[in-house]
Amino acid sequence: MDEVKQLVTDVKNGNLKPIYFLMGEEPYYIDKISDFIETTVLNEEERGFNQMVLYGRDVTIEDIVGNAKRYPMMAEYQVVIVKEAQDLSRTIEKLLHYAENPQNTTVLVINYKYKKIDKRKALYKAINKVGVVYESKKLYENQVADWIRRVLSAKNYTISPKASQMLVEFLGTDLSKINNELEKLQIILPQGTQISPEQIEENIGISKDYNNFELRKAIGERDTIKAYKIIKYFSDNPKDNPMVVTVSLLFNFFSQLLHFHGLKDKSPRSVATALKISPYFVNEYITAAKYYPMRKVSTVVSTLREFDVKGKGVGANAVPQGDLLKELMVKILN
Repeated sequence: MDEVKQLVTDVKNGNLKPIYFLMGEEPYYIDKISDFIETTVLNEEERGFNQMVLYGRDVTIEDIVGNAKRYPMMAEYQVVIVKEAQDLSRTIEKLLHYAENPQNTTVLVINYKYKKIDKRKALYKAINKVGVVYESKKLYENQVADWIRRVLSAKNYTISPKASQMLVEFLGTDLSKINNELEKLQIILPQGTQISPEQIEENIGISKDYNNFELRKAIGERDTIKAYKIIKYFSDNPKDNPMVVTVSLLFNFFSQLLHFHGLKDKSPRSVATALKISPYFVNEYITAAKYYPMRKVSTVVSTLREFDVKGKGVGANAVPQGDLLKELMVKILN
């Protein structure tokens, strides 16, 4: 995120590079940087003659280079933005000759989503020498909650740990989807608000009581009644609560619990650092460790592997996922 801030600051201050090659698995920052350049470098009057948006599926590298070599009209720069440039992955190396001698009055922006160019090859080295190569890496699940907190903090909002976890569980690590939901909340809620699980449930439609986060907590506390209530809800709403997601979350939880048992220093700060979790959730692991000794945790991890395969239809084609989840709960809780 610091790299993005520096890049945005440089563009805002007019410290422009002839090529911006934006690549990587996470499209959110690629779009944000590209949109910022698109709306910042030229004023509204200059854009009509000097700004062009191309799409990778519709053009060739030769087309891009031809446009980039033009001179601006009544402006200091022209901006050429290539969206969905990953569609040119087979021929992208042809951009090398231009990268070795780019037009200094052109700002060429390449949006190369979900892929990246080989850093060992000449194209990467040439662009990196004269311009910017930004790699947008996908965040790990345990990093997304902190990202949500920082994004909201910049806009004078806060969010409770549980509310943040609900978003991550429901939307995964797709930052664009999460940001869209956060923007909806910001329209409804005044600045200074701490976003709560109740507001997430009311405005986004994620149940605050019947979700994988609460299921994990119920299992960790061996709250059998609550766990079976949640599983019943999942069985009645299978499309919104796919078994593969539930099994994956529980597998991660028990794998971390196995790691917890092996820690010498079990102080909250040390546990949070070792398991890469928020300090808010440390007590869940301390509680679960009392009910699940290391041998039991190893058995549960093995069971979850078995049910992951069954949930994907191997050896259990005719068994409804709701029934598989109930069987899984019996094996974990008994």
